[in-house]
Amino acid sequence: MKTIRIGNGQGFWGDSVDAPVELLRGGPIDYIGMDYLAEVTLSIMMRQKLKNPDRGYATDFVGFIRRVLPELKERGVRVITNAGGLNPKACRQQIFEVARELGVSGLRVGVVEGDDILPRLASLVESGHPLHHMESGEPIVDVLGDVTSANAYLGAWPVVEALNQGADIVLCGRVTDTALALAPMAHEFGWSPEQWDLMAAGTVAGHILECGSQCTGGNFSRWWEVPDLWNVGFPLVEARADGTFVVTKHGGTGGMVTLETVAEQLVYEMGNPQEYLTPDVTADFTSIKLEADGANRVQVSGIRGRERTPFLKISASYLAGYKASGELTVSGPRAIDKARLCADIVWKRLERAGVTFADEDRLVELVGHSACLPGILPTPSEPPEVVLRLGVRDTDRDKVERFGKELAPLVTSGPPGVTGFAGGRPKPQEIVAYWPALIEREVVEANVHVTVEEV
Repeated sequence: MKTIRIGNGQGFWGDSVDAPVELLRGGPIDYIGMDYLAEVTLSIMMRQKLKNPDRGYATDFVGFIRRVLPELKERGVRVITNAGGLNPKACRQQIFEVARELGVSGLRVGVVEGDDILPRLASLVESGHPLHHMESGEPIVDVLGDVTSANAYLGAWPVVEALNQGADIVLCGRVTDTALALAPMAHEFGWSPEQWDLMAAGTVAGHILECGSQCTGGNFSRWWEVPDLWNVGFPLVEARADGTFVVTKHGGTGGMVTLETVAEQLVYEMGNPQEYLTPDVTADFTSIKLEADGANRVQVSGIRGRERTPFLKISASYLAGYKASGELTVSGPRAIDKARLCADIVWKRLERAGVTFADEDRLVELVGHSACLPGILPTPSEPPEVVLRLGVRDTDRDKVERFGKELAPLVTSGPPGVTGFAGGRPKPQEIVAYWPALIEREVVEANVHVTVEEV
């Protein structure tokens, strides 16, 4: 039975820049998926694009292509990524410039668009699409003027079309993480969109791969058992036409692939295990069967799926005021009491200056004294040092800025042992809030363009 090898070389924008290179050069591989987009990453890209219309994509991806393009083309390894962000055409232009610099001819780059609904947002709302917040139920019109990005999660089929047209590299905006694996499987094996079990199999493969080394030992709960984590191998699936696949990694790399590492990744961001929803299918995670298949090999089979929902998920972000935070190290006897006194001093001095924050808009954390796991793990009653972290948020930028001026004075006008103030005064930062919503899938139309660059 035909087998293809699909790897994931990037779990988020900021992941290891060497991982996809090592994935390419570490052994046989047919496809490399690279996931750059977290929920609010597109808002960051929008800020970049507003400053420079030629930006708005993951620039790290162009650096990767510069390192490996001749080898990619020679070996016929194809790359699928959402690095295109809000400007996949500009990203494609940069890749073509790299191809010309390196003398690589005949490169075919596909662009998938249609996910960005921000230009249409007001008209969509006016025409009866309220885009209610999936948790609060509020309509998006309440924050419409502050929305900075709004993108629909596209599925695998526009990517399949680009691959069918011969694209060596497929640049997408917001597509599901799972589509980066499902698309090459559907393309290679000739699957159809209504083969729900196969769609679910490809989706599960993509879910296991999507966070990079999280399924090969990274972030593993029994971390002390993971060998050579410094050299952790990023994951591969060896996929077959019947929807079964093996999760593995290249030989000679660190980390490990076991039933436990794969199972931990499966429950990551799972939601209802019987209804894992994507634009392509409703996958039943309770049907998944895991079996050991040798060292660093786990076979996955038995996956079942049902018809997809009539909706697409919208990932929008909006500006929700300003925030600032800062830290001080407090040491010596009664460090906890001193840290709490410092916080009280800051709030009282701000109040004297006419600046107040609601309790829910200010943060006091004593890092080293149950700040991360309150009430779960025992902590020393008298630690010799703690880190005091203070933060505020407000719609008034001036209030937030005034807060930033009250931390440094504690070094000489607070209790003894207050040190470690670094990085200067905390500066106000915009708060980018997340707005998840649903929209009827027929409202969103994907567009696919494949262009050939001749040197």
